[in-house]
Amino acid sequence: MIPAPVKIHFAADHPTAAGHFPGRPMIPGALLLDEVLHGFANAGGRQPTLIKSAKFFHPVTPGQSVLVDWQSSSPGMVKFEIHLAEGNDLVASGVFETEAS
Repeated sequence: MIPAPVKIHFAADHPTAAGHFPGRPMIPGALLLDEVLHGFANAGGRQPTLIKSAKFFHPVTPGQSVLVDWQSSSPGMVKFEIHLAEGNDLVASGVFETEAS
């Protein structure tokens, strides 16, 4: 089952942003990917097991929200896209594996 898209908000004072990068804080890519995987599992999808690929296109800054959408690409593989909730800019996309049913 592929869950419905989810919205994720990053607080303006999110602790990871302070050191990434000083003077121009942004949410780290590793945290974005972690949220994608947890969001998928929490929304009813199979447990993600491995990120196969990820490409980043646009930064996410503290105080912004993103929308994460998933699509089945082949058995056990899921494509994802992250868009800014405001403006719809593509933040990142990629593919991850899920556990077998």
